[in-house]
Amino acid sequence: MVAVLGSAWRRKLGWYPGDWIWPALLALLVAVVAGVVSAVWVADSSSSAAETIVATTAATSLQDTTTVPEPTPTATTGTTPATSPKPPPPPLAQTPVSWPVSKSGWTIVLDSVPTTNGRAGAVGEGKQALRLGLKPVGVLDSADFSSLHPGYYVVFFGVYGNEAEAQSHVIEAHRRGYREPYPRRITR
Repeated sequence: MVAVLGSAWRRKLGWYPGDWIWPALLALLVAVVAGVVSAVWVADSSSSAAETIVATTAATSLQDTTTVPEPTPTATTGTTPATSPKPPPPPLAQTPVSWPVSKSGWTIVLDSVPTTNGRAGAVGEGKQALRLGLKPVGVLDSADFSSLHPGYYVVFFGVYGNEAEAQSHVIEAHRRGYREPYPRRITR
């Protein structure tokens, strides 16, 4: 049988890879059939599970509407303090901060905006960083700091005592979507 298949292969294609091709093709066929059967089975199982959930939910809701217990009055002696839900905490300030006066340190630079574009764009980026959960975020004018190249508004995240501490928070900025945050020393 293999010899007949091999000679037919040679007539059609002009070459023959060897007798190992037949078990490999059979294994491929079995894998394809198994994949199709399992896909059909999974699709059928998920649709029947959805029907079961719907049927169970409908039956449960019918049962619940017919067996609603009546509230029983209770007698109380004395007064009980009324418990009201706690009010939500006040919203945190959503405005960028300034660099601390006469403080040198390290920060994470999120973005540098040319001053020719105006401060409003940098403040907007700072507010966006605050909405993303980074705190504290601020904007500074690079011309006011000797360690920075003048001509930019710098959107920064955090004030740290050393480079290692700042570097350890870079990943937090990455997680919030900033592609290239980097630590930078800030001195007046």
